[in-house]
Amino acid sequence: MGGRYRLGIVELAFGGMDAIDHVRSARQAAALGFDHLDLVDGEEGGALALPVVDHFVVDVPRPGWSTGAAPEGPGQWERCVEAFRRAPGARVEPWGGSIINRIDKVKAFLAEVPDVTLLLDVGHVAAWGEDPAELIPYAGHIQVRQAHRGVVQSADGDIDFAAFVAELDRQGYAGALSIEYFDLPDLGLPLDDPVGHAVALAEQLRPLLAAGRGG
Repeated sequence: MGGRYRLGIVELAFGGMDAIDHVRSARQAAALGFDHLDLVDGEEGGALALPVVDHFVVDVPRPGWSTGAAPEGPGQWERCVEAFRRAPGARVEPWGGSIINRIDKVKAFLAEVPDVTLLLDVGHVAAWGEDPAELIPYAGHIQVRQAHRGVVQSADGDIDFAAFVAELDRQGYAGALSIEYFDLPDLGLPLDDPVGHAVALAEQLRPLLAAGRGG
């Protein structure tokens, strides 16, 4: 598998949900050396000068989009399974407040709905206290940032990215890989300078990714 991994940035780093401008975000991402822009939402990807790999939105399941399965409640597992069965090709993103907030639950959910794509957000998995590398074999789209137990994003954290990249290579991962940091104080997720955090992590990751692919 020659060449290096392509590394993108999630559009949310450039502004909150009410400040999205796809073209401006794409230009900023390109200027910072990222290979693609991971869109928050929208259908305008074909018009962007920068390659766009995937759409992400917290919404009802539908092909080409991703959603977090709802929190647990009576019959909720069955309802979520049925919803995703009606949306083959949809992307599912596990997170700590969702019904699939442990690795064993993620694997069980994917076994019941094999036609969905796992969007692996390593920050969420690290925050609930497990190793995100365990889910690489199931992932079709990965978003990375540093995090640790109880904290979904941080400058320093528990994720060993050298080991994570080695596992990407061992598994032959070929999906999207995007850095995601965000400043969402209304959701209890404030962060000063998410773009700066993303650039710093990119500087750490690029040599690992190049070495991992023999680039």
